[in-house]
Amino acid sequence: MSELLSKRFDEPDETVSAPNMSGQVVVLGETYVGRYVYQPSWRWSTDVKPVVGTPSCQFHHQGIVLSGRYRIVTDSGAERTIGPGEAFDVPPGHDAFVVGDEACVTIEFRGAKDFARPMAIGERVLATLMVTDIVGSTAMAARLGDAAWKKLLMQHSERVRSELERFRGYEVTTTGDGFLAMFDSSARAVRCAASICTAVQQDGIQVRIGIHTGEVERSTDNLRGMAVHVATRIAALAATSEVLVSDSTFALLEGSGLQFSDAGDHDLKGVQGKRKVYRFTRTM
Repeated sequence: MSELLSKRFDEPDETVSAPNMSGQVVVLGETYVGRYVYQPSWRWSTDVKPVVGTPSCQFHHQGIVLSGRYRIVTDSGAERTIGPGEAFDVPPGHDAFVVGDEACVTIEFRGAKDFARPMAIGERVLATLMVTDIVGSTAMAARLGDAAWKKLLMQHSERVRSELERFRGYEVTTTGDGFLAMFDSSARAVRCAASICTAVQQDGIQVRIGIHTGEVERSTDNLRGMAVHVATRIAALAATSEVLVSDSTFALLEGSGLQFSDAGDHDLKGVQGKRKVYRFTRTM
């Protein structure tokens, strides 16, 4: 049974500070909820971009504006001003700035985990990577037409991001019809992948997913390193609605309650030597 919880923002679990903004974050189970105050002169590209180092804000934000107004400008050119009493859903890839002379105060329950925190550029870290790919996307796009395919992709992206948020994954980038995400837990990565396979079927979509654990180097808006290539190649091996994991990920999953079968040794394009791969079968 879930625990009944309540917390106060004036006694936060974490605080966030950047030029012209401050935030208090409380953690309820696995959900991070933030209260942010953006001063009248605040702008993401001026005040937060130098801190995090990405070209635009790469976090998916959901929440409500309590007071003040701010304007969102997405990388695709869409714009919207959001004011008091409005709930918002802002996809990754955007700039934002306060409108007018009043500070903008928001409560955010999506995107609060790592928002406005610095990324150590060039740092090598150990991470579990997940690569997703839509099965038969080219044929599906041709059958549906551009407008319907674009709408379906938007629905698909929302479902994937919802599962990433649920399992505390970090969206690194999209690959047109797929995602590259990273996790600090191999078990959560596999559970997230299995949940994605089920969730996207509501839209008539099926995916293949590859998972690999290894060292990666953080760049301004992506991850670099052989581990990314290995995860991508393993995803390409997967069948419809199948989750495959590398031997390095499999070794970390002992005692996780997840079950796998041996999917054989494979040559991965651009990767030296054969790699053993395991097929996720079920959760105990």
